[in-house]
Amino acid sequence: MRREIDYVDAEGLDLQERVVKVNRSAKVMKGGRRFSFSALVVVGNGQGVLGLGFGKAREVPPAVEKAVADAKKRLVRVSLRGTTVPHAVVKSYRASTVKILPAAPGTGIIAGASVRAVLESAGIRDVLSKAIGSTNGVNLAKAAFEALISMRTRKAVAERRGVAI
Repeated sequence: MRREIDYVDAEGLDLQERVVKVNRSAKVMKGGRRFSFSALVVVGNGQGVLGLGFGKAREVPPAVEKAVADAKKRLVRVSLRGTTVPHAVVKSYRASTVKILPAAPGTGIIAGASVRAVLESAGIRDVLSKAIGSTNGVNLAKAAFEALISMRTRKAVAERRGVAI
């Protein structure tokens, strides 16, 4: 089944960026270790627009800049129902699986650090989540992003099926 993703242009949006994870890797050379950094950044406007980007560089600030640029290229609009998600969803990315469930108003965001960053950037305020399998922060964030993209409202599903609600 082909997914219909609602891409958004970054022009004119008030986007906040959040660094989810910075990884350091080392390569041993003749003169010693050479470090390289990778950064995972989530950008969002807190009202249903969300982007996830990954960047690599020899130092942290350029890696973060590249990740922000990558995230702004892939901005999507996610479905919300008030301050929560429209329905429960389970999504996997590699060895990490994320389960996201709607919650009653006032519950808050019950999630780990990387999933929380993705949910807050999207503008979700009340949600329950559970990480299953690997707890790698990068893979959990990507799984949460995939889960939010896959969500549909009742109205969107009814339109797609050609049914009146």
